[in-house]
Amino acid sequence: MTKETVYGPEAERLYVYEQCGLAEIASRLNVAERTVRNWKERGDWDAKRKAYMSSRKAFHEELYEFSRELMAGIREDLQAKREVSPGRLYAFTKILPNIFKAKEYEDVSRANDKDAKPGDGAADTVGLIEDILGIKRG
Repeated sequence: MTKETVYGPEAERLYVYEQCGLAEIASRLNVAERTVRNWKERGDWDAKRKAYMSSRKAFHEELYEFSRELMAGIREDLQAKREVSPGRLYAFTKILPNIFKAKEYEDVSRANDKDAKPGDGAADTVGLIEDILGIKRG
């Protein structure tokens, strides 16, 4: 068995899904960095990583949009002094922790995205939610 047969799939997983660099992968698998670089080029790992990041980003954008719409409806009901449906409040409280996880993901994604603009995305969403709910974070 060749090194690529033994270590190639794990190296690709680390690069594409875990966002590890070539040097870190080489160190973890005890192979030369040049070897990992060759595998990356042959396997088109950059395209796979980009596709993975795009699919993850799309999910988080949908999560943000859904949470914004839900939050807007709750806010409208509160401002109009209408009773807020317990189901909507429950759904919102279940989504809220995932927004913080999404923020962490987006920070990693933004670091890899050269076209990212400061002040967009998760941080604004989290800030808006904190303002509406009156949450003070340190």
